[in-house]
Order: sequence, then C-alpha cells, then structure tokens
Amino acid sequence: MAAYRELHQRFDRHYLLRSSADLLEWDAQAMMPEGSGDLRAAQLGTLRLLAHEAIAAPDMAACLAAADASPPEDPWERANLVAMRRAWVHAAAVPADLVEARTRATSSCELAWRTARREDDFASLLPQLEEVVNLTRQVGQAKASVMGLSVYDALADEYEPGVREAMLTPLFARLERELPPIVDAIVEAQARAPKAPVLTGPFAVDRQATLGRHLAGRMGFDFTRGRLDVSEHPFCGGAAEDVRMTTRYDEADFLTSVLGVVHETGHALYEMGLPRAWARQPVGQVPGMGLHESQSLLMEMQAARTPEFLGYLAGVASVHLGLGPDALSREALARHALRVERSLIRVDADEATYPLHIIVRFTLERALISGDLAVKDLPTAFRDAMERVVGRRPGTDREGCLQDVHWPTGAFGYFPSYTIGAIAAAQLFAAAVEADPAIPSELARGEFTSLRGYAHEHVHQHAARWDTNGILERATGRGLDVDALLRHLRRRYLEDASGS
Repeated sequence: MAAYRELHQRFDRHYLLRSSADLLEWDAQAMMPEGSGDLRAAQLGTLRLLAHEAIAAPDMAACLAAADASPPEDPWERANLVAMRRAWVHAAAVPADLVEARTRATSSCELAWRTARREDDFASLLPQLEEVVNLTRQVGQAKASVMGLSVYDALADEYEPGVREAMLTPLFARLERELPPIVDAIVEAQARAPKAPVLTGPFAVDRQATLGRHLAGRMGFDFTRGRLDVSEHPFCGGAAEDVRMTTRYDEADFLTSVLGVVHETGHALYEMGLPRAWARQPVGQVPGMGLHESQSLLMEMQAARTPEFLGYLAGVASVHLGLGPDALSREALARHALRVERSLIRVDADEATYPLHIIVRFTLERALISGDLAVKDLPTAFRDAMERVVGRRPGTDREGCLQDVHWPTGAFGYFPSYTIGAIAAAQLFAAAVEADPAIPSELARGEFTSLRGYAHEHVHQHAARWDTNGILERATGRGLDVDALLRHLRRRYLEDASGS
C-alpha cells in the first residue's frame, strides 16, 4: 500500500496544478485583456509543465509496478490504480519541453484566433496554427509510439478513452448516410407548417442574464461553487469546487443565450456531482468528454426542448424579459427551438444537422494530423466539406474554419465527443423517463429534480470508475447505440406534431 499512497499524493499534486491552469485558462478566455496574452501563455506553460512532471517522474513506472504487485482492496482504489496507469502513459510519453512548448503555442494561438475570427483573417492566424498543428502532431507521435496506436487515435484517446478511428469511421459513415434523408423530411414538414411567429426584440442583455441565472438555479447549479460569465465561445471549465460557465448574448435572440446556459449548466452539474472524496484523483474525473457532452445535451436538447419545458420557459421568459404575461407561447418557442435547417455555424446548429458538422471536422482534423491536408489549404477544404456534407458552403472563413476554437487550442480528437454525447444523451433521457414517467410533468413546472437525480445516480457519482460504455450499459442496458439518436429525431420531428 505504500506505493499506492505515494501515487495518491503525486496525483493529488497533479490535479491541483492542472485545475489551477484550467482556471487561468478560463480567465484568459472570459475576462483577460488581449494584451496580456504573452504573460498568460508563460503562466499556463509553467503550470502545465509542473502538472506534467508530477506524474511523469522517472520512478513512476517502478511505483506503479509496486502498486500493481500489492493492489488495494477497495474497488474504488483499484479502479483508481487503473486510471493512474492510463494517465501516466499519456503523460510519460510526451517530453516535458514539448508539453511546455505546446501549451505556450496553444495559449498564444487561442488569443490570435479571437482577432482572426473577428476580422475574418485566416492569414493572420496561419503561422501560429501551423505551429500548433506541428506540435500537436509531435505529441500524438510520442504517444502513438508508446501506446501502439495511430497518431490520431493516440490524440483522441486523451478525450475519450478507447475511442478509435475504426469505431468512429463506420459510425459517422452511417450518420452521413441516414441523417440527410431525415433532415430533408423534417425541413419539408416544417415548410408546410405555419410560419414561426417573430420573437420581437430587442431583449436586454441584463434581463437575459437574469433569466439565465434563474434557469441555472432551477437546474441545481450551486452559485456558491461556481459562476456564470460571458465569452466569445460558450464553455464550462474549472474544477468541482470552482465551476466556471460562460455564455454569449444576442439582443435579437434570447433563446440562444438561454439554451446556451442550460447546456453549460448540464456540464456544470456533472462537475459538481462528481464524488468529492476522489476530486483530485484520476478515478474522480469524468471517464470521457463524450459522456460529459451527454450531460449538457441531456439538459439542453433532450429536456429543455420538450413541449413541457418550453411551456414553462414561455411563462418565465415573459416575466424576466419584461414582455408581459401573454407575449410568448409554447408553440412560438417550439417553432424556433425545434427549427431544423442546414446552417453554417456549428454551435447554432439544430440537433438533427449537428452530427453532420462534426463529420466535417472529424474528416479534416484527421487529414491535418496525418499531413494529408496542409494548414494553408484548410479554408478551401473546410468550405468544400461543408458543402458536401452539410449542404451549405461558407462564404467567409469566419463562417468556415475560423468559427471553432478547438484547433487553435490543440484539441484534435475532441470533436467526435460531441456526437458520442448526443447518442448517449438520447439513450439516457429515454431510460430516465422510462424509470420515472413523471419527469415530463416536472419539466412543465421548471423542475429538474428527478432528471438531475437520475443523472447523478447513474452517471455523476460513478466518475471514471467505468468507461463511457460501461456507464451506459449499467444505466440503459446498452453501450453506445446510434439507433437511440435516430429514433429520437424521427419521433420528435416526424411523429410529434409539436415539432412539425
């Protein structure tokens, strides 16, 4: 047990350092002046390096071997030991100087991306993005040589353990084949329906912010352990004891910010629901970003777009936005919240076309990492892929390859998690309602207690004790099941008149 206790201490230090870096990175994206980028890049590089060194010391292999020879009896501790080895493999494979160089490059590139996106200027980002791609490829190559994987699989494994191109390629091929006819049928049905009533704005940002905080609180967000701010790209980060969310506001469209808050609160509830006793150990983290995304989509797509919740939202939004008691209706919100169209922007895409956006990025990022696609050729390749897969061709790079922050921050292999999450969310919501048929009626009152309780019981409290498939099998009786997502889309949009 001495070896295991030593490992426990090292990982405790690692997660403290890593969470400190995460909070600094959140601050950089949400609050930091653009002129402070160089200093923040150096700070993040140092913290990431120290976190890396905490679990990549030369004697870690011997320490893990000693712990394996005399494993702990507690099942959580045994699962933790397995997770420790996996985390060590990812860390030890990458030289410390490469960790620091990549962190500095991604931090600087993220700040440059903000300007490039705003000014629609890919050329200004190109040198830094080339450096990020180069360094990320080196990280992938270092991991691949140790893990016996392809470079892309080694990178993707960091975000979703066990996910492989061999699994993703047929899954995405099936969605690329089966989703377009569903989308066409939905678009045709909605074209025959009465035109959606206009949601008359402007909707004051401060009132939208108050509405968002109200909904986050109803969902169970603990504002004593987290906060909600504004950023260019909505996200959730931080640590279980200090969860940070952001959204963005549009005075002409309050639904975008409202549903963005619901989405990020889903992430936040997962972080806050992880077992506190294991907060700074590998087993206490999420098993993969796909399951993390399932928790945001469980709340935003599955729950918040039901007729029941939209009825509640119509009433509470009318009050908070100062519109009068009859200004909004469930039907009006449904026409907007359930609108399906082949749009250009991923974060604004509906749930039926969203996986097509992910297929575009999955295809392109594999080509970037393999070297089959040069970074300088990304704008044209992105436009071509969008036209082929989504059915829309971006007219600008701001609408195209500059719209996402993931590649500038080096998150290659992350995008598939979004579709894994959508599939898992469909499975989990169906299982939750089957287990507790009162959930829809609770949502009609703006109550998330039972749905949150189901998520906590079946997902949150287990952290990384099992992988994503293991948690889904225990919660729903099946591993990742794409049929659940396809059934959900057909039922909501083609069989339920409220979505037509």
